[in-house]
Amino acid sequence: MKQLLIVFIGGGLGSVFRFVLTKISILNYSKFPAPTLISNVIGCFILGLVLGYAIKNNHLNSPQTLLLATGFCGGLTTFSTFAYENISLIKSGDISQLLFYTFLSLLLGFSAIFLGLQLSK
Repeated sequence: MKQLLIVFIGGGLGSVFRFVLTKISILNYSKFPAPTLISNVIGCFILGLVLGYAIKNNHLNSPQTLLLATGFCGGLTTFSTFAYENISLIKSGDISQLLFYTFLSLLLGFSAIFLGLQLSK
């Protein structure tokens, strides 16, 4: 039960952080879904750091790992929003934005995980 509460709290905090990012007006100046991209990249970076540290120190099941990796990063990152925004770009006919957003999301997400893992060594 304690683990569920820890994940619940982390998920709530991650979701609130993502919500705040969507309300920052400078990130919403165009059709490009910058808040989701930023949320996902930050989440990937934090996940890389946390899991790299947890693997190195054999703390994969620690409350801190559950709070940050499963909870916070799970609440912060959002594949469903990413998918929806891609469909919206397809419907609007903005294929160049679609390709740029998808490629950039994958490139930065993978890079952020890699960087986080490397920094935690």
